[in-house]
Amino acid sequence: MGAAFCFTTMQEPLIYLQYQVQIEPGTDAADVLIAELSLLGIEGFEEGADQLTASGKKEEIDAAAVEYLLKNQGLTFTVAEVAQQNWNALWESSFEPVLIEDFAAVRASFHAPVTTVLHELIITPKMSFGTGHHATTWLMVKEMSTLDFSGKSVFDFGTGTGVLAILAAKLGATHVFAIDNDSWSIDNAIENVSVNEVLGIELQLADQIPAGTTYPVLLANINKHVIMAHLAAMKAITEKGGTWLLSGLLTTDEADVRTAVEAIGLQWQHTLHKDGWISMRFTDIGV
Repeated sequence: MGAAFCFTTMQEPLIYLQYQVQIEPGTDAADVLIAELSLLGIEGFEEGADQLTASGKKEEIDAAAVEYLLKNQGLTFTVAEVAQQNWNALWESSFEPVLIEDFAAVRASFHAPVTTVLHELIITPKMSFGTGHHATTWLMVKEMSTLDFSGKSVFDFGTGTGVLAILAAKLGATHVFAIDNDSWSIDNAIENVSVNEVLGIELQLADQIPAGTTYPVLLANINKHVIMAHLAAMKAITEKGGTWLLSGLLTTDEADVRTAVEAIGLQWQHTLHKDGWISMRFTDIGV
């Protein structure tokens, strides 16, 4: 089965607000700030040694709340309007390949091939999230290296660049249904799926989980707020004995998420940690 695309979109370039925030090196300040800003409409992040670049669609950002948050924390920042098409130039100037041990490499199309890993993922991001640079994507890829995808169907909740859906297909999944609530992410994922020449990926613009089909594997690299709000829908599409891989979560989120997920009939398996972020693995026990 070839890659199935529910639609493509053609639209006028959007305007994004881009915040350049000075952060203290060697702390988890950026990680905490990312979690807070993601709840205010920010959807793209790039971390530097002492600076965090945070971007999102102008029409969706609560700009007053963002500025209040940054000022209340005593942070120095600038904000500018950035046209959608300028995002690639920003990334091409700073995006370097990422290695997830000897299992996978994530690189952009303008990089040389990486031949020292089992799986190479060509991901050229636009405004989408998920390049391997952020700890949560790294953790999800690491976790996926230990899971058998052969012949399975997969649901990818909040696909972003499509990086996890593409990896699942490379690992043998026969069908990956990936959704995102941002049309720019879907367009970007369509391009990345094509470049990687993988089969069986279906992409759909949606902010709710479609019911009716069940999956043995569910991937969700979003954030605590979204995951907690959709637990019932996630449970409804999970096969008995199925596996959840969750991330987009801070270390401080672990207890709340574990309690909530276990309450609906899944069993915690383990938690991986990286740079103040976590991924969690659960198994559905059919309760």
